[in-house]
Order: sequence, then C-alpha cells, then structure tokens
Amino acid sequence: MQAKANASIAAAVPVPGATAEIVTFRPPARPTIERLREFASRAAGIVLPPLIVIAFTLIVWQLLCSEAGSRLPPPTKVVTDAWDFIVDPFYDNGGIDKGAFWQISKSLGRVAIGFSLAAVIGVALGVLVGQSTWAMRGLDPIFQILRTIPPLAWLPLSLAGFRESNPSALFVIFITSIWPIIINTSVGVRNIPRDYRNVAAVIRLSWWEVFWKITLPATVPYIFTGLRIGIGLSWLAIVAAEMLIGGVGIGFFIWDAWNSSRISDIIVALVYIGIVGFLLDKLIATVGHFVSHGVSAQ
Repeated sequence: MQAKANASIAAAVPVPGATAEIVTFRPPARPTIERLREFASRAAGIVLPPLIVIAFTLIVWQLLCSEAGSRLPPPTKVVTDAWDFIVDPFYDNGGIDKGAFWQISKSLGRVAIGFSLAAVIGVALGVLVGQSTWAMRGLDPIFQILRTIPPLAWLPLSLAGFRESNPSALFVIFITSIWPIIINTSVGVRNIPRDYRNVAAVIRLSWWEVFWKITLPATVPYIFTGLRIGIGLSWLAIVAAEMLIGGVGIGFFIWDAWNSSRISDIIVALVYIGIVGFLLDKLIATVGHFVSHGVSAQ
C-alpha cells in the first residue's frame, strides 16, 4: 500500500524537461433544429409586433373610411386606384410623369448633396465651438436662434439669392440639417474628460493627433446622433421644398397629385416617404455603429 502511494507521489512530481499537453473541453454543439427554433423565435419577436400593429391600423382605417360620404379612401380603394403607380415604379413618360423610383431618386440625390455639405461643415463648426470658449460664446446663441426657423421660411430667401430651384432646394436641406450636427458635435467635444487633454499636453501631441486619437473617438457617438437627426430633417425639408419649386421629385409629385385630386397616389407616396426615411435613419445608425467600433479598436 505504501509502495503504491509513493508511486503516485512520484508520478505527480514534475520531471525536468517533460512537456504536458493542455486539453480543452468544448461544450457539445447544439442541434441544428434547436438553433433554427431559436432564430425563428427571435425573428418572430422582431417582426410580429409591427405586423400586428399595421394590420390593426389597416382594419380600423378600412372600417372608418368605408362608410358613405367618407372623404378619404379605404385601403382597398387606395390599392385599386394607385395600382399602376405601385406595381410599375420605373415608368417614364417624359417630363414630370415618372414612376416612384425616379421621383424618389431625384429627391434622394438632392438630399445626398445638401446633407453631405451639412455633415462636413457641421462637424467642423461643432469641433470649433466645443473646443473654443470664445467661439461657443459668439456662435452658440446665433445657432440656437437660426435652428428654430422653419425649413420653408428659408425657401423665398434662397430663391431670391440663387434664382434657380435646384440650388435653392439644396440650400434648404443644408440649412435645415446642419444645426443638430453642430450642436451634438459641440456637446461631445465639451464632454471629453479634462484628463485626456492634460495627457495630450504632457506628451505634446499635435493638433491632428489630438483630433484623431482623442477628439474623434470621444465624440463619434454624439456626431452620429446629430447625423441621424439631420438626415431626418433633410428628408422632411426636401419633400416640403419640392412642393414649391416643382420639377421631378416626390414632394412635387404629392402636390401635383393633390391638384389632380389623386388622393390614393398621395397616400402611397406618403408610405414611400416613410419607408425611405426609416431606411435612411437605419443607414446612418449602421454606419455609426461600425465607425464607433473601428475608432475604439485603434
């Protein structure tokens, strides 16, 4: 018995130069059916609630607008009246008689230009206002006043200055969307911990290194919050502006449909506008997610 114990102890003593292999135990893989059920459960939790709300809304709308004398068409009549506009978004009969794809594409092109200018200039001004006390005291009151002006109030002034409809629409988009970008960026810069700035001063970082390694990573969430608000305001502004400037665009399409008493076309166009606005917001949010993770990983 004692010999066996001594043998066990001797076996437990490490031998110089000996190597040992570490064995890891992995949990057993879940069956494919179980994973599919889990995926289906998560998907149902995301998809079913909005579908139920939409179905309930359509049923109530159908019941309220099916009575005689109703001023708005029910969903069934909307689909019947605007069927050609729904199923063929790519038609082009010349002039302003175009399908939904061309109308929305024209509006999106204007939004892309105006919003891009607002994003670049807004972030630069936001960093300036956030870093400089003098700039904040001088510019912040002006920004707070200008941001309360409605988008369409800028249109007559822009038409008087540019004398053309397209640059005027771009200016309205720019001037509408720039304020949340400036304000959110400046708030993010002001919220950078003072210790970060002290460390940058001690190790003598250049202004570019300070911006790239400290300012940008700390303000990315604020910047993209402003960009998400700005893209929504851009989409609102272009639809309103196009109602007045005319030409091809989803905004003027709605105004033209109103003048022609095509209420069903207006409702379908509003659905398209809402879907596109939702997708634009999700696009900016997704880009912000990847940018913030990429910056934090540096």
